[in-house]
Amino acid sequence: MYLSVSLVPRILDMAGGYLKCRRRIDMFDSLTEKLEATFKRLRGQGTLSEDNLKDALKEVRLALLEADVNYKVTRDFVAEVLADAIGVVTIRSVEPGQQVVKVVHEKLIKLLGEKPVDIYVSERPPSVIMVCGLQGSGKTTLTAKLGLRYKKKNKKVLLVAADPYRPAAIKQLQMLGKQVDIAVFEMGQARPQDICREALSRARKEFVDLVILDTAGRLHIDDELMTELAEIKKLTDPQEILLVADAMTGQDAVNVAREFNERLQITGVVLSKLDGDARGGAALSIRAVTGCPIKLVGIGEKMSDLEPFFPDRMASRILGMGDIVSLVEKAQETVDIQEAEKLEKKLRRQQFTLEDFYEQMQQLKKMGPLESLLEMIPGLGRSLKGVSLDPKAMARVEAMILSMTPGERRDPHIINGSRRKRIAAGSGSTVPDLNRMLRQFADMQKMFKNMNRFKFKSLPKNLMPF
Repeated sequence: MYLSVSLVPRILDMAGGYLKCRRRIDMFDSLTEKLEATFKRLRGQGTLSEDNLKDALKEVRLALLEADVNYKVTRDFVAEVLADAIGVVTIRSVEPGQQVVKVVHEKLIKLLGEKPVDIYVSERPPSVIMVCGLQGSGKTTLTAKLGLRYKKKNKKVLLVAADPYRPAAIKQLQMLGKQVDIAVFEMGQARPQDICREALSRARKEFVDLVILDTAGRLHIDDELMTELAEIKKLTDPQEILLVADAMTGQDAVNVAREFNERLQITGVVLSKLDGDARGGAALSIRAVTGCPIKLVGIGEKMSDLEPFFPDRMASRILGMGDIVSLVEKAQETVDIQEAEKLEKKLRRQQFTLEDFYEQMQQLKKMGPLESLLEMIPGLGRSLKGVSLDPKAMARVEAMILSMTPGERRDPHIINGSRRKRIAAGSGSTVPDLNRMLRQFADMQKMFKNMNRFKFKSLPKNLMPF
């Protein structure tokens, strides 16, 4: 992992000539920036008084309210932080500002649920997961994502199109099911209750492990919808009732969660569109308002863009502390261990080539958007705020490498003037672009050459996938 993390900013440098300095807004960006500014002022003070601590927490309160956090949740959160932080101040710690940040971090974890809660799947098949929510929240997409998640765990899954009202809902689920190669059960415009009953009967006959019900939604909560869902719940006896809450709807997502919980007793919440540009308060409020754990988060449009919700990791990211654990896990999911060991030997022998660099670029692309990976590295994401990587820029760097002969990729020193013209023309770039990329690669080689080899020897094997 050490090597992959070090390569992320270097790859960013290699495409540096093509960076677009446009504002890239993520779910918690605004909240993170305001909290960071407040804590920076606290850390700059040698000692803290109760008065300036209260002033700082007023700013925290405003930041939370502006991020759409429920006002009661905000009030209780700030009160708890103040009570614990005053104790830190009276102790007159060497670094009281850091201690206050620690208190906020702990309270934020508590607010988000303290421990991750996984989806329960019964050992006696078929287990039933009932997916519910309003129209447009992302229920159908989540149904397919859940199916893929459990298919990877060697579960036989059946997706059920139980929304006969929304135009093209059945067709959408069928297309997504085909995409992830999972069977979809549908009965056209039949009653949702009948669809779910028949789907469960078929699942028992075909020894299906997991049935996922994509239920109908409305543009708003009404008695007809809730009565229908309550009947489906009674008929299928689901192990999980998951509410899909659109994180971009802000405070309204909290109200929806409260209503669904009161009528259906939901077992968990899935936050969709966490990669959007909303203010993020829903994620901080839903757990406190409903008492229901956030179990999963949708982080993108791909079928694989579904992750467990970890309160401690989310709290660290909100406070700008990064999320190195998630980065390690992403790397371990995509890394070929044998190739990693080969690369480690090359680095020891100082034989890192453009071919190796190209392979690392492909590995990093599998791990997700580069900007998201940067945000997981403590301190690095913050220093690069406002910078977004143009995907075409990365493709251009790849094109330059692929336009070289194998000999040129292994030994860039042989690339003379005529070769540079050929490579630039073949990759659709210019000679100055190619020169810049080669200079930056040479700098990377020097970085690895000057690295203390003890660093590689001392790292655990499971932390060195690259």
